[in-house]
Amino acid sequence: MDLGIAGRTAIVCASSRGLGKACAHSLAQAGVNVIINGRDEATLAATADDIAADTDVEITPVAADVSTAEGQRALLAAAPEPDILVNNNGGPPRKDYKELTRDAMVDGVVMNMVTPIELIQAVIDPMVERKFGRIVNITSASVKRPLTGLDLSSGARAGLTAFLSGVARQVAASNVTMNHILPGAFDTDRLRSGLEATASMLGKPLDEFSAERMAEIPTGRFGYPDEFGKACAFLCSVHAGYITGQNLLIDGGAFHGSF
Repeated sequence: MDLGIAGRTAIVCASSRGLGKACAHSLAQAGVNVIINGRDEATLAATADDIAADTDVEITPVAADVSTAEGQRALLAAAPEPDILVNNNGGPPRKDYKELTRDAMVDGVVMNMVTPIELIQAVIDPMVERKFGRIVNITSASVKRPLTGLDLSSGARAGLTAFLSGVARQVAASNVTMNHILPGAFDTDRLRSGLEATASMLGKPLDEFSAERMAEIPTGRFGYPDEFGKACAFLCSVHAGYITGQNLLIDGGAFHGSF
């Protein structure tokens, strides 16, 4: 399917690895010039080379922490008026809610709620003027199914979802859409490191523990990052102009609910 976005420009935050990288790669395969982002320059450069080798578009790496004002300025300097914005960022580490300090809570809300809102504020007006814009926010399945120890991450991402629910409707008539993708367990470095840490804590072999986790998912496996990237690219396409303010849960059926 031709997504109808070849030649457009996208900023994909936190895209040097994992699901962000998959989104950047899928957009590049659709002909979009992509600004990719990460904090590790070596990893970011390798990702830029990987995507460039598979596509014919311009890949611009920007090494920066997107949660900071300086990092956001660097991204926007590379693409002052992007057609597509994919918001993504790491979340606060797992911690019991009783142990969270005020500073930790503020940092978590800045990472997973304030930062995407600031970037949207910076890019939305030109999108409205051009009558085209696609904004996708990578949140988490924990918005619908909270996980113990990730209360801060879940709360901040849920706050972002509620904040943008009304905003999405304000700009919909200008062909600017805002949607959220809620990933479950995807086969990424982050998932593997988490599995290793938990398996070690429980004293179980990693393969055994991973199999137990997969058995809890109706599809019987972890998600492939490319599946996630393709879904993101579709939401950024010309074919998704009638989809806005929605939460796309991609978790292999792990969340037991109809809505």
